[in-house]
Amino acid sequence: MPQREQWATRIGFILAAVGSAVGLGNIWRFPFQVGQEGGAAFLVVYLLFVLVIGLPAILVEFVIGRRAERNPITAFERLGYGPWKVVGAIGVMTGFVILSFYTVVAGWVTRYFFASFTGSYFADPEAYFLGIASGLDTVAFHLLFVLLTAAIIIGGVQRGIELAVKVMVPAIIVLFLLLIAYAFTLEGAAQGYAYYLSPEPGAIAENWRSILPAAAGQALFTLSLGMGVMITYASYLGEDRNMGGDSAWIVALDTGIAIMAGLIIFPVLFTIGAEPGEGGAGELFIGVGGAIANLPFNQVVGALFFGTVAIAALSSAISIMEVIVSYLIDGFEMERTSATGIVAAAIFLLGVPTALDLAVLEIYDTITAELLLPLGMFFLVLFTGWFYDEALDEISRGTARGAGGTLPTFWLWHVRTILLVLIGIILVVSIQGLPGTLVEMAGQVELV
Repeated sequence: MPQREQWATRIGFILAAVGSAVGLGNIWRFPFQVGQEGGAAFLVVYLLFVLVIGLPAILVEFVIGRRAERNPITAFERLGYGPWKVVGAIGVMTGFVILSFYTVVAGWVTRYFFASFTGSYFADPEAYFLGIASGLDTVAFHLLFVLLTAAIIIGGVQRGIELAVKVMVPAIIVLFLLLIAYAFTLEGAAQGYAYYLSPEPGAIAENWRSILPAAAGQALFTLSLGMGVMITYASYLGEDRNMGGDSAWIVALDTGIAIMAGLIIFPVLFTIGAEPGEGGAGELFIGVGGAIANLPFNQVVGALFFGTVAIAALSSAISIMEVIVSYLIDGFEMERTSATGIVAAAIFLLGVPTALDLAVLEIYDTITAELLLPLGMFFLVLFTGWFYDEALDEISRGTARGAGGTLPTFWLWHVRTILLVLIGIILVVSIQGLPGTLVEMAGQVELV
């Protein structure tokens, strides 16, 4: 087996993890989740879950990945817990399904970027989106994005992933700051900020059954948790790295960029009188695309916005593909190029139905966010908290000097109790409402 690669620098690892977290989950999925779940009420619950679930959960994956130095499946075998590899398999399968529709959405973004220069979607944003949301040309852009992702993965950890994210993540932050400044000048800015940042009293209590699973699924989705990404990325970490500090930076940057996305999108939506959440999966394209059409310098703003989203989508796509490629390299001793080619072909084929019918994409998204992500995370937390004997030792070696035994012990008991119970409750709530939702969605499928 070839020698396992490692990150060249700490900042490279942090930016790669942030790049994984900062993607369509923040910019495409987050705004329409906020809109569908009542605005600021959802934001409050989401931020709470990021702190209480996301931060300790990312350390759960770091502990497994760095100790094992393997992908999510073979990691459990190397740690001496072979039967638990089914948990890693859930994560790999989840990432596989997510990437199959993620690249379709990224294909939409790519088309909107080019269409901004010509103004193709300005006259009738909804008709334009419905025209490009499915069909053979959508399959072609899906393939294009899969190939672009694969090209970076073939370059390896340092020369491919790390090099790419060192450019992409800072670019995303700079471009977002420019867009926030622009959104602040719009007529609907105050109304958008009020909707986004001022929760209505009682809104959470009235809608908790839908808000809780949606917010938890979003917290896991946006931090790339439950799909093995952070296990894989941590497997390339050296033993001298501070996992506690790194995880805090990753969570803070990801959450900050998610909030920034809302500060851009909601002022834009309220400027044109659009209703947040009504666009569903097309919210970003119909709502924001329509708003951009009515703004000064619309071609420049459109290219800037959708170009930023495309960069974010690519940074996440490479992280998810790396999980599956890493499994083939570790488990079957395959060369990186061959493994990447096989994975890219499989993802393309699985994504074809989502490129042919928007309803299939929404089914994939619902199953992964509300079932597979919390399911995989539940068993990872159960394993680390109650079965993995070396978890405390690994987290103690991976936290800042001077923390002593207090912080690692607190983390372990938080994982064993609060984190396990919270994710368990969310999983139960999600499962109760999922069958009816999927049946309704399945009735809308019309593959051609």
